Amino acid sequence: MQIIRGLINLKHEHCRSVVTVGNFDGVHVGHQAILSKIKQESVALGVPSMLICFEPQPKEFFDEFNAPARLTRFREKVELLGEYGVDLVLCLKFDEKTRSLSDKDFANVLFKEIKASAVFVGDDFRFGSDRGGDFSFLLSVGEKIGVRVKNLYTLTVDTERVSSTRIRKHLLQGDFRAAEKLLRRPYTIAGKVIYGRSFGRQLLEIPTANIQLRRYRAPIDGSYAVEIYGLERTYQGVANVGVRPTIDNKTVSPILEVHIFDFDKNIYGCGIKVRFIHKIRDEEKFPSLATLKAAIHRDIEEAKKFFTQRAEV
Repeated sequence: MQIIRGLINLKHEHCRSVVTVGNFDGVHVGHQAILSKIKQESVALGVPSMLICFEPQPKEFFDEFNAPARLTRFREKVELLGEYGVDLVLCLKFDEKTRSLSDKDFANVLFKEIKASAVFVGDDFRFGSDRGGDFSFLLSVGEKIGVRVKNLYTLTVDTERVSSTRIRKHLLQGDFRAAEKLLRRPYTIAGKVIYGRSFGRQLLEIPTANIQLRRYRAPIDGSYAVEIYGLERTYQGVANVGVRPTIDNKTVSPILEVHIFDFDKNIYGCGIKVRFIHKIRDEEKFPSLATLKAAIHRDIEEAKKFFTQRAEV
């Protein structure tokens, strides 16, 4: 799979693709259905399949601090898209110029610059300045130039519409089984272990592997029983996601801190993947480091108890 950053890097071999457009945050089962359709069509036509997405995501551009929390970071999303057969990801910068594109301007991008062989979009797809364009407009343009434009209706699971918003709700509630059903995979966060300020080891005597989430909001917060992948074997542990209000009231971007059970190796710079299995508690501010340390030890004991009970089932 190839990532193309901006129309300026679009080449002749990228054109005539079968195209879909959207954030595809989380790459959930609804997204997977769309990806399956464009892959089938691209194979039938003998052309690449292409997803067009925007960075930052439009809602982040308009209100960075209050935009919905991303289910997947860009790199994680791209890896998932590759797994589902996408050949090309065209990433366009969302800025004032992009924001001001009319529905006709955006249609020109699809049909004249990319020269799409076919376009597949969801039934709620809107585009252009003030979201003025919709499926009907694309369909009318496509009919005039002989390009198929297909409306893919929203997928439902348990009679409810599948959406990234619905998954965020399940994650905040700690209902990982419900989230996994809509994702068709476990919910994980992946990243490289960074050098931190050793709060866990030095202040609390609880060493942690830390991953900077590089976002203003995370779809989860609090303490969790987790499994850790990417090391020599799968480990169990307890993880906290949040801004560490007891230790550092200046932290804005959330961080993932993982205490790995029965593990004491230097893994700075290593890539790991953390699977969230059971929620223990919400993040909270404690009156002292002593009460925070006691709470973390309770988290560790509850996580170990959870894994023991799960193994006995």
